Amino acid sequence: MVYCLAAIALLVPATWARADDPSVHDQVEGLRSANANIASSSQSALLELYSLETRLDQAERRIDALEARSAEVENQRETARKALAVARSGFNTAQAQLAARLRQLYVEGDVDPLAVLLGAQSLDEVVSALDGLDRLATQDKEIIAQLTNAKTALQAASAELAARQSELQGLLADARATRASIAAARNARAAYLAQLRHQQELNQAQIAKLGAQAAAAGEQSAQLTDNAGSTVPPAPPAHGTKMAVSSTGYCIEGNTATGVPTSKGIVAVDPAVIPLGTRMYVPGYGEGVAADTGSAVKGRMIDVWFSSCADAMAWGWKTVTITLH
Repeated sequence: MVYCLAAIALLVPATWARADDPSVHDQVEGLRSANANIASSSQSALLELYSLETRLDQAERRIDALEARSAEVENQRETARKALAVARSGFNTAQAQLAARLRQLYVEGDVDPLAVLLGAQSLDEVVSALDGLDRLATQDKEIIAQLTNAKTALQAASAELAARQSELQGLLADARATRASIAAARNARAAYLAQLRHQQELNQAQIAKLGAQAAAAGEQSAQLTDNAGSTVPPAPPAHGTKMAVSSTGYCIEGNTATGVPTSKGIVAVDPAVIPLGTRMYVPGYGEGVAADTGSAVKGRMIDVWFSSCADAMAWGWKTVTITLH
């Protein structure tokens, strides 16, 4: 950019479009760079998402295995409970039978070997009677002992199965908590990935918008340049939006914020008030197009470009009512 006389610099320093203002090209490149970073972040997020999906699948399979094992142990416990109930019933039956025989002996009197010997009619009868008594006593003892051992074993097995069931329930609780944690992380990563993609789409839309604005501003600037040699000032448009603004002349040469070179008809604006690419009629200046910005051009303020710094100084600072169309 080439600066003119110091006197002009003193007259209109606050509203000139600055050469270091970001241009459309710079904005587009910045958005493209942001999209490249988003693409890299999206790739990392996608890999993390795949890893979380794999871990979640593993957690699901572990829970399925633990639930199957827990159901198996529960079936074993039910079988042990039934067997223990049978053993207790047999034990109670054997005790009842033993009690019945004891009552019978008590009613009939004490039957001892001497009484059997004296009451027998033969030696075979003696041997048979004594053997019968001994066999009954032995059978009762064996039945009671077997049933007692069976009951004890079943009680131990049932207690062991209960402990195993409790352990499995703890493992299941841990596995389900792990699954919930992984699922939450997976959902958060998926949401983050969707957010990145949405931002990428917004950036791409902004790139397209800036490109369209720059093209429109360039086309209108070219039209204005073609008509710059006319000595007949253009008539104000019949229709449009009136706006009172503060205006300043400037003569900085170079590229504008939209990327087009400075030329007659280029007007610097605040894009928040007057969108880039807007055509306007400036009284005393003629047709212009919003194709530049400036750090000091804020609100209802414009800078109009002159090829001559003398003309810019002559314009100075004034309030004009422009027509946007």
